[in-house]
Amino acid sequence: MLVLVTREELVVRVESLGHDAILCELIRVEPLDDEPVDARGYDWLVVTSRNGAHELARRGVSANRIAAIGPATAEALRSHGLRVDLVPATHTQEGLRDELPEGTVLLAAAEGARRDVLDGDFLPLYRTIELQPDVRSADLALLMSGSAARALAATEATVPVVAIGPQTAAEARAAGLDVVAVAATHDLDGLVEALRSISWSSPS
Repeated sequence: MLVLVTREELVVRVESLGHDAILCELIRVEPLDDEPVDARGYDWLVVTSRNGAHELARRGVSANRIAAIGPATAEALRSHGLRVDLVPATHTQEGLRDELPEGTVLLAAAEGARRDVLDGDFLPLYRTIELQPDVRSADLALLMSGSAARALAATEATVPVVAIGPQTAAEARAAGLDVVAVAATHDLDGLVEALRSISWSSPS
């Protein structure tokens, strides 16, 4: 089976399961500003993606406390020397909402990101540009974001997908994609385990 992945770290892990992997970029990140981010007027700066973490580090950021939606985002923040004060047990905005102490919140995320869960102000850091790669040879795709799901759907390829979490799965289904599995833990380990758990035969 040929599995489409969007992160280089997944190539070896997919191949270790006996599959072939193809690394494919579905989206490109376009920064919206270069000014430093001063979030010290808020109790919490909430970061919901690795791309957001990298953008904050690129621009420079000051914050009282930082919450990351999951371990991959937290790892990206720490790789830039930023302290992470909270990572929820459930790696979704709902999980973060349930664990976040009371206080003012600045949500730093992609333009068009969900704003219906966390109460607070919103800072768009970047927009995602959908690319149009030829993915027709892939038998399955591992998706890590709703924007990647929409970009894959835009190629009009009928590639079933494994989603990193329920929100990505919901956005993939809304885009018309066939979601065959959802990771139980919303990180790379969970994504690989979800791939391992499914039975799949390539079309003949």
